[in-house]
Amino acid sequence: MKNSLKFKDLGVDFFAHIQTQKLENSSLIHVNESLRQDLNFNIPDKELLEICSGEKQLGQENPISTVYAGHQFGYFVPQLGDGRSCLIGELEGNELSLKGAGTSPFSRGADGRAVLRSSIREYLCSIAMQGLNIPTTKALAIVNSTSEVYREHVENAAVVTRVAESHIRFGHFEYFSSLGQNENVKKLADFVIQHYMPEVKQGDYLGLLREVIQSTAIMIARWQAQGFSHGVMNTDNMSILGLTIDYGPFSFMETYDPNFICNHSDTQGRYSFERQPSVALWNLHRLADALKTLLEEEELKEALSMYEKILVKEYSTLMRNKFGFSVQDESDNSLINNFLELLYTHKKDYHQSIRQLSNSDEHSLGEVFDPWFKDYRKRLKKEKVDLNQRHNLMNEVNPKYILRNYLAEVAIRKAEDLNEYVEIDTLFKLLRDPFDKHEGYELYDSETPEWAQNLELSCSS
Repeated sequence: MKNSLKFKDLGVDFFAHIQTQKLENSSLIHVNESLRQDLNFNIPDKELLEICSGEKQLGQENPISTVYAGHQFGYFVPQLGDGRSCLIGELEGNELSLKGAGTSPFSRGADGRAVLRSSIREYLCSIAMQGLNIPTTKALAIVNSTSEVYREHVENAAVVTRVAESHIRFGHFEYFSSLGQNENVKKLADFVIQHYMPEVKQGDYLGLLREVIQSTAIMIARWQAQGFSHGVMNTDNMSILGLTIDYGPFSFMETYDPNFICNHSDTQGRYSFERQPSVALWNLHRLADALKTLLEEEELKEALSMYEKILVKEYSTLMRNKFGFSVQDESDNSLINNFLELLYTHKKDYHQSIRQLSNSDEHSLGEVFDPWFKDYRKRLKKEKVDLNQRHNLMNEVNPKYILRNYLAEVAIRKAEDLNEYVEIDTLFKLLRDPFDKHEGYELYDSETPEWAQNLELSCSS
């Protein structure tokens, strides 16, 4: 079992050693056993609890919290950093990060804790994203406790163990660039190339930027195709490896609305669903600014011009697959867009409506959709696969189960009020394989009930 963190090789300018803070009456409420096996983390549950709660170190080295900057809602903040998370070691080439394990020099007066509700949401969403084939940090375990933290009201403190090849963000580069520490920018770029970009030659900083642009564009395209809204796309929440990171007030869109805003703190709609692709490009420009001492201006422009082409190609492919189009036709984009416009106008559920397309002869969307279905059936005649094959292929890309906010809320309430965690386990099983029918669980495919229609999500966690 290897613990040594590669990140420490960068030197003390990049991190601070910290001491995790013990939780009262900690308990392990769920473990991602398949990830545990992938990590070869073969230790007794008691020891796993001690490590995942921050009570015991993984190996001999102290945990570290890293320093970074970031643009938050468009405004530059010169120092942020891991205010409540820390890297505790590596297993099988993956960093383990505890979120909620206590304060660090970068906590900025906060308590360094995470609450149970946000920890459950992050844990389940990382499972859901992996099931949907969207690049993401992973989650190994959730620890609950009786330690109290104060948000809008008193809540239980919890810790979620996150796993990723690297947790480096755009903001790490921005921090050193803003200080004029160009050698540290270069040092970090060399580190990323050496350890995480085997296809890029050492010193090829244009290659590094292109890799980040490509992985970011692919991630965003998959967000859009699966109706995922992040909510807080600050540059400090953008992974250098194109992973979805830092799950806060996220939401999977239910009723189709391109103007959907999942974070009620986002009063200007900066991070609305339809703006996510352009915000990601804006964030990539900020990363390019941080790399300007390593690249010529024309190289930066050339690399950034790749983004839209990659995004559109990936998104178009994903959407054609969702609609059952195995061959490309010039009518595809207009047909898809017309369907989305109908969903928006008539307030239909995005995921359930598209899942219905696998049976084009029957639908329950209403007569207003009949003319569109006539055009759709005409288009399908150009396909070379038979009906059953198309049905199966479409159901492999259109999820039956998504993490609807009310499902997460039910699991959270049972955990908070009853110390009951069966609902977390049920959602875990459904979300890790969201395309399967899971006979007997049809209730979890239901639209949001009336009591949960106005659930509000914010950055509070």
